[in-house]
Amino acid sequence: MKNILLAILLFCGIDSFSQTTIQRDPQIEKMLTEVSADSLKQYINTLVAFGTRNTLSNPNQLKRGIGAARNWVLSRFNDFAKQSNGRLSAMLDTTIIEADGKRVNRPIVLGNVVATLKGTDPADNRIFIISGHLDNMRSSPVDSIGDAPGADDDGSGTAAVLECARVMCKYSFGATIIFVTVSGEEQGLLGAVYMSEKAKKANWNIEAVLNNDIIGSNNSNETNIIDNSKLRVFSEGLPAFETEKNASNIRSLGLENDGKSRQLARYVKEIGERYVENLQVVMIYRNDRFLRGGDHTPYVQRGFAAVRLTEMNENYTRQHQDIRTENNINYGDLVQYIDFEYLKKNTLVNMANLANLAKAASPPDSVKMDVKKLSNTTYLYWKNPKYGLAKGYFVLVRETTSPVWQKKIFTSNTEMRLPYSKDNYFFAVQSVNEYGNESLAEVPMPGK
Repeated sequence: MKNILLAILLFCGIDSFSQTTIQRDPQIEKMLTEVSADSLKQYINTLVAFGTRNTLSNPNQLKRGIGAARNWVLSRFNDFAKQSNGRLSAMLDTTIIEADGKRVNRPIVLGNVVATLKGTDPADNRIFIISGHLDNMRSSPVDSIGDAPGADDDGSGTAAVLECARVMCKYSFGATIIFVTVSGEEQGLLGAVYMSEKAKKANWNIEAVLNNDIIGSNNSNETNIIDNSKLRVFSEGLPAFETEKNASNIRSLGLENDGKSRQLARYVKEIGERYVENLQVVMIYRNDRFLRGGDHTPYVQRGFAAVRLTEMNENYTRQHQDIRTENNINYGDLVQYIDFEYLKKNTLVNMANLANLAKAASPPDSVKMDVKKLSNTTYLYWKNPKYGLAKGYFVLVRETTSPVWQKKIFTSNTEMRLPYSKDNYFFAVQSVNEYGNESLAEVPMPGK
């Protein structure tokens, strides 16, 4: 078992600290060894063979179009379910989308393929979602006839979802994991809007959404950068959900950089880099790429923590392009441009995070910071998590200018006084179980 040499400060009084290391969970490590670049390649080759997966394509053809593609994904989920001891179930979740005169030129049946790995703790209603979009497009979003391979956009994200489901369904987790390939992304995030709205109305307890969109290519056009050692994670700053209602409190506490999605991005970076060798997870302080959108956005708009994972260097000769050659440049989203070892690493980031989250207890409840008097120390207190068992807690500390948590201080208590001024540092608290799996971080609110 490999150790990651990340310093944790174990609390031994106000001024006395000692140092140890974080260990990887051996079960998660075993899980990751089962991920196969060959499986990812097989998935993408099959998806490309459907010719087009445009959401407007004929849904009734057996070997071509969006209908054939989603039926194949459903069949794969059902095959995986045979290894899950009855815990994985799959369905095609459909709805009618009317023509909008823009990217939907006629009424269509929209279908998301959803596989649910039920958690083993009946008292734990938490849900973690991994998503990729099944549909793709040519240069015109309403061209549903011509070939559109969509190997990277978003065959890569769909392949990651499938591979995570294949491996993870053989293991048990306290919380529920949902694997979904949505349709209608290129028509305006239709599948994600439908699913997130459904979740909101049904009060699903979604703790995190990992949206994977374009994660399989290692190089950019124009700049000609070639690098398979970095993965971007995009997260919103100010919350899209009820911003006006919460803005005053966010400003007064200085939490513009500490919303739920930003905390999830920090978590993705820490856990991804802990388990995946030769990969840097780069946090981008935007909800998505400049003036662009993705399937995580409908979730953040409804108050859920959601982030987008995307390759570091995009190649725009391969996105939304008819297959052709112009000025000696080859256009088209073809399989030969996928780096399957890079895609494997990015899939591992997803799996490690999903597993660590779903095995962990929920965040500590009612985390508070004492503000009854001025002090150069900071007193934090909290309650046990609502779901799962915590062996203890990590108190997280970072300077106000740091993008990531700089110290993890362990305690088995539900309170801690720190020799750090609340004026100069940010704090949060995580639950940690007996296997070392951490919850998402919970930022303290003022208390007395």
